[in-house]
Parts: sequence; C-alpha cells; structure tokens
Amino acid sequence: NVVKKDSVTTVSSWLEEQNEEHKFYLGFPIHSHEGRTVKEEFELLKKKGFFRIFIKDQIHDLNSLESIPKSKENIFVVIDRFKIKKGKVRESLADSLETGFKEGEGRLTIINADTNEVKHFTKFYECCGIKYEEPEPRFFSFNNPYGACPVCQGFGKTMDYEIDLIVPNHNLSLSEGAIAPWRTIKYSKYLRDLIKNNNGRIPLSVPFKNLTDEQKKLIWDGFGSFHGLKGFFKHLEEKTYKMGIRILLSKYRGYTTCHACKGSRLRREALYVKIDNRSIGDVVVMSIERALTFFKLIQLTEYEKAIAHQIHLEIIKRLTFLNDVGLGYLTLDRLSSTLSGGETQRINLATSLGSALMGTLYVLDEPSIGLHPRDNAKLINILKSLRDLGNTVLVVEHDPEMMREADLIFDMGPKAGIHGGEIVASGNYDEIINNDNSLTGKYLSKKLEIPLPERRHLTETKSIKIIGARENNLKNIDVDIPLKKLVVITGVSGSGKSTLVHDILYGGIVKLNGGNPPKIGKHDSIEGAKFIDEIEIVDQSPIGKSSRSNPISYVKGYELIRELFANTPQARARGY
Repeated sequence: NVVKKDSVTTVSSWLEEQNEEHKFYLGFPIHSHEGRTVKEEFELLKKKGFFRIFIKDQIHDLNSLESIPKSKENIFVVIDRFKIKKGKVRESLADSLETGFKEGEGRLTIINADTNEVKHFTKFYECCGIKYEEPEPRFFSFNNPYGACPVCQGFGKTMDYEIDLIVPNHNLSLSEGAIAPWRTIKYSKYLRDLIKNNNGRIPLSVPFKNLTDEQKKLIWDGFGSFHGLKGFFKHLEEKTYKMGIRILLSKYRGYTTCHACKGSRLRREALYVKIDNRSIGDVVVMSIERALTFFKLIQLTEYEKAIAHQIHLEIIKRLTFLNDVGLGYLTLDRLSSTLSGGETQRINLATSLGSALMGTLYVLDEPSIGLHPRDNAKLINILKSLRDLGNTVLVVEHDPEMMREADLIFDMGPKAGIHGGEIVASGNYDEIINNDNSLTGKYLSKKLEIPLPERRHLTETKSIKIIGARENNLKNIDVDIPLKKLVVITGVSGSGKSTLVHDILYGGIVKLNGGNPPKIGKHDSIEGAKFIDEIEIVDQSPIGKSSRSNPISYVKGYELIRELFANTPQARARGY
C-alpha cells in the first residue's frame, strides 16, 4: 500500500471529486485517553461545544443520549454538515477541516450522510496500525546517525566471513577442494560429513560458481548431521583462546555486504519512502545516465511542484553535468576511493562547470595524465566550456591535442634544472611548431621523432594468468600477462585498468605470498605467481615516509656513501 499523509488541501481536493447530490458530515474520532471513561469524554466534548456524535450509522445528540456506549471504538464527533456545489467546497469549510484535524489530534473523518460510508484522513504517515516516521533530510543520510543503518553504522559492510576467501577458486568443485579450510587433514572431516549426508542435494563435481544460491545456502547453513560452514566457524570461535585458531579465522574474514541494509547504508525505514515507486536505495544503484532519465521522466503535481520543483531541476542539472563529462556509466553509490584518477578529475571539473562561476582563474597541473584519447577530448571540451563562461584556464601540459586546442602556448626551457627557467617560445599551435627555438615544436611538427624499436622480445612463454576478474567495472574477464616483456594495459577512463592491476594482480599476488594487501579485487584465481619472486607497485604517491627523506636516501645510496667514508684511512684511524 502507498502510505500518504493528508492536509486541508488534499482533503478539499478529494471532496471536490465527490458526487454533488450527497450530503456529508465532517468530524473526528473520539479520543481514547487512558483513565477516562466514555461518559467523561462526552462531558469534555460538551464543554468544548461539540454536541453531535455519529454512532452505528446514526447521528445522536449528547444532551439526549439514552445510553452511554461501553467502548470508544467507532464513535465520531460531528462538527459540520455540508454539500458539494459545482465541484467546489465552501471557503469556510477549510476552517472546519483545520478544526477537525486539531481536535482529532491529526485525524479527521468524513461521513457520507446518504450511504453512511466513513472516510478517514490523517496528518501522519500511518497504515494498518503502523505509524511511520516523518521523513526529513537527515533520514536519508548514512553520514548522520539518525539515518545510518544501525548494524553497519552507515558503512554498508560488516566484518564477517567472506565467501571469496573461503572459496578462493570458484572454478573448483567441492570434491576438488573448493572450500579452502577443509583441505587440511585436521578439518577434512567436515567435507566428509557433507558427502555422507548429501543424498543428491548438492552436486559435488560441479564448479562452485555453477551452484545455485539455494545449494550454496545449504553449504553454509548445513543439513542433517552436517553443520555447514556456519557450524564449522562457530565451533572454531569457541576456541579463540588459541592463537592459531584466531589466525586461521582471520584468514577467512573480510568486509561483506551488510545483511540488514543490503549495502544501502541506510536504516530500513528510509527505504519505505518512495518517489515514482522507487526508494532511495533503488535510485543510488542506478548509473548516472539511467538516473538522469529516471528524474527527467518524473511528473510532479502542482502541489508537489510548489515543494520540490527547484530541487528536481537541480538534481537533473547536476546529473547532466556528470553525464556530459563522460561519467554516465558510474553508479551513484560508487565509492570515491574506487574511482580512477581521470574519473576523479572529471567530477571536480563537472562541479566547477556546475557552479557557473565567472571571472575565475583555474590552474590545472597535467590533467591529461592517465587519460585515454577519447577521455582527453571530453576534458578539452570541459575546459573550453569553463573558458566560454568567462573564466581563465591555465594548464601545465605536454599533450599534443591539448596544445593544439589552446589559445596560447608558453614553451619553457631550453633544458631542465639550472639550464631551464626561460620562455623559449610563445604563441598559438602553428607559431610554436614553426619556431626553431622550441624543442616542443620540433616534436609536434615531427622534425624530431622517437624511433620505434626494430624488433620485439617475443620468445618468453611463461605468463601470469588472472582468471575471473570481476571487481567494479570488470566483467568476469581472463587476462594472460606474458613475463619478461614490456606490457601496456590501456583503455578509456573507468574501463577497469587500475582495478585489474592494483586491486587484483598486485593484491592477489601479495596475498598469495603471505602478505596483507590493503584490498583484493574479486577474482577466481591467479596462475603463474610462482614465477614471481617479488612484486613492487610504483605510482604517483609520495615516496618519502618521513620529512627527512630525499631521493638518494630512498634508493639507499647513502649506505654506499657511508661505507666509502668509513673505509678511508682517517676514518679507520679514528675508529668510525
């Protein structure tokens, strides 16, 4: 059922739709105050000036009532009588409606005098004996304790046993040892219990990934004398006083989707509120492109427009900016920590574009780093839009396409460090490529080029195979990376490059080597990791771990320098 609250306006609108031939009584249900008898309630009503009540399809006068009802149920106080004329209600009826809501403590009753049909109205969100809370902005914010899911505290995930850690390779069947903790001699009896009690419930030779949700639930909950994974871990938790057990359990624990809010991060009551039959939980899992279409199709009534028209337009405006910068594929609930550098940059630029500021100087330091040519074109269009709004855009950049689109270019040089610091050329793109002093111009005009290698190293046959990569945007892909090669992974921003390399390849190999990576992306397995002795990840993060760090100390060059000085005759003589 759709639960709505009523007001004088909505009740008046309902009345104007009724048959003009009928008469109506306006009233409110008698209160059920604790400690007061029905007679005492009637006396109180008379003191307030109410003398008519509606009981069992009849109007009664309180002054001439023959018998007092024993129950307060289905007794309504009548405060007005009226008819609908030409589809309109009289102006003074609004005062009576307001009085009815006030005296009825938020509840109002309209009775058809001809049919005795009773219609109830309420200023509360209530239905079927359940009273819902009044929605307010903080109700829909997981950053506010009032709106956050009480189980996960608004994080959307809880620390629990994670199936991808328990079953690291979903391509294996149960008989092949899919369940990692049951591969050991000590705990293999749980697998034997499963096989013994199975009776055809679960196929033992089918890959784990092909089992149905119901079959996986049986493995977790158990059946017969088989206690399942749930019983297995519960048994181990009773022995956590042992260090080995605590270490074992930690191997299979991770952050899993909260069972209470299903990852929405909001309290259950917030999901009861719906717009166009969609809750906020339904909307935030939409992509930006789909959400934009959803909000554009929402038709507001005149009453709703008076309340939410400006908000509705602002939502469409902001989603449009994000869609225009090529981020329409992102879902609204995507964590900012999982965004690529290009995606983060375009969100920031879309925010600036949406603010419609004029006379502002925007300074961007190499914004095209890591961007695919397709995304670079979108970035250039955003920068042009900022310029066209009346702003100045200053970009530190090496990208040829960016320079081609620039109104003015300053070429710094002629070399690096103490040999630089001069403006060797300035002008538009054509002027730069024809300037003999500009090293940049010589490469842009292809007077100077970096030659391609004449041959490639293609003899190595060993490789690392990533199977079933499915984190974020990755669609359950398999990747074969040859060893002892220069391998490039490219693609448009948000296509899954960083997820594949950082979260799955790096995180997975570190985990296989007994390490504890910050994150492991979802995948079935990594084959060929045995060919790797060590893995290092090099990104644009600052290298210094302390304020005293410098490049020579980072590469451990000072160790050799110290040894050199320590081996001098004077140092040895002094015992250094």
